[in-house]
Amino acid sequence: MGMKKGMNMSRKKKISKLRRELPLHLMLLPGIVVIFIFHYIPMAGLVIAFQRFQPAKGLFGDQQWVGLGNFEYLLSLPNTMSALRNTVVIALWKIALSLVIPICTAILLNELTNLRFKKTVQTVIYFPHFVSWIILGSILIEILSPSSGIVNKFLGLFGAGPYFFLGDNRYFQGTLIVSDIWKNFGYGSVVYLASITAIDQNLYEAAAIDGAGRLRQTWHVTLPGMRGIIVLMMVLKMGDVLNAGFDQIYNLYSPVVYETGDVLDTLIYRLGLGNAQYGPAAAAGLFKSLISMVLISVSYILADKLFDYKLF
Repeated sequence: MGMKKGMNMSRKKKISKLRRELPLHLMLLPGIVVIFIFHYIPMAGLVIAFQRFQPAKGLFGDQQWVGLGNFEYLLSLPNTMSALRNTVVIALWKIALSLVIPICTAILLNELTNLRFKKTVQTVIYFPHFVSWIILGSILIEILSPSSGIVNKFLGLFGAGPYFFLGDNRYFQGTLIVSDIWKNFGYGSVVYLASITAIDQNLYEAAAIDGAGRLRQTWHVTLPGMRGIIVLMMVLKMGDVLNAGFDQIYNLYSPVVYETGDVLDTLIYRLGLGNAQYGPAAAAGLFKSLISMVLISVSYILADKLFDYKLF
């Protein structure tokens, strides 16, 4: 009798909790619908990766099945492996620097005591994030021009240059990485700055009493307090290892720098929309998605095992 009464109480608590949280679930519904329509339904198009797809026959028409033929063709292309290598190199540099620089920026911003100056700095470094790569690409092309760009003119004052940053394979990857970090590091620091403000201030007072200066307080209090959000961002970014930034590269690269600037996304674009080779393009996209899924799964497992961090 007592067990039955306890079960009824537990059921009532669950129903009460569900009613209390129902508005929150309803707020999530539009987002779930959008994700389902634009992310899950299009997954039906993955069959193209195993077909010699002809648009005239339609997605569910009588297409010729080629099995893994598109993947074999993709691997036979001379620029596939270089595109894969460029993707990994560019993406890893972007991931590493997009963790380190925003963390350092957030810590430095937290040390500023002049609120007006702090807000000014935040506004200045946040602004590039909201400018599209179409506009920013045009600006970079102008300021990095070897003949009339302000950067090369400045370097010329010291007897250096001119450098063709966007047309020389020696400098193109570095230009991509630096410009991407410059665009996004300010906005990326917002998350870390929020995690710093959530740290108990009593810990800083205790560290100061023990004789710790600002540097030691940062090392022993701030960084450990940020560990959870740092691990979370690392896990989420591992899924971007094969995503080097199509919008940026497409607006900045040219055939001259395909050797170091061509990535999987630009290769897929040229195959699919440029050459109408829809099957190989879909095969490349599927390959990229599968590798990304494996990497983010492995990173989540490592975060759980090494840092005892659970996302779900």
